[in-house]
Amino acid sequence: MTVEAKLDLIVERAFPIMPVMVIDDVEQALPMGRALREGGITVFEITLRTAAALDAITLLKKELPDCIVGAGTVINGEQFKQVMAAGGDFAISPGITDELLSVAKDSGLPFIPGVSSPSHVMQALAYGFTTQKFFPAQQSGGTAMLSALSGPFSQVRFCPTGGININNAADYLSLPNVFCIGGSWILPKDAIEAGDWATVTRLAKEITSSTR
Repeated sequence: MTVEAKLDLIVERAFPIMPVMVIDDVEQALPMGRALREGGITVFEITLRTAAALDAITLLKKELPDCIVGAGTVINGEQFKQVMAAGGDFAISPGITDELLSVAKDSGLPFIPGVSSPSHVMQALAYGFTTQKFFPAQQSGGTAMLSALSGPFSQVRFCPTGGININNAADYLSLPNVFCIGGSWILPKDAIEAGDWATVTRLAKEITSSTR
């Protein structure tokens, strides 16, 4: 499967939400993944903010082969290579640098670069990336900015992340240039710490059912 085909599959299956998964302990990974899958979510973004993230990617790829497992908060080329070594299906960054874009372009791994302005969009396009993360979404102009970007950049599809919740999710998902939203509200920290996976499943079902 080509990189483009893999990315198209991610885009197809990520709707309506790509959960931002913060995994402090690798033992949380499998129950968290199962809870999300039971709620109808099968594309996971595991943020590299914790030491357990790479091991969690490898574990989820092995135990939940029907799910697409990638990494978020990838900020340099070395991290990008670590995601590949861990078996990740894709990588997402909060922003862009020429070094990261170059490594990603030559890697063969689907990459969704983070942008927050027209200049960033153009920089990512110069490297061939038409699927992009709009971050931080609310702070960067929200739905109004995404609507404005659709004019000059009609070929770009976005996953807005940052400040999105169940109350404004529908506003973002109604935009033609948005293929999914990124969110962490379906993974409340207190529920994760308590091992309350039923709450995670309930919140996942809430967003998936509300967008059908």
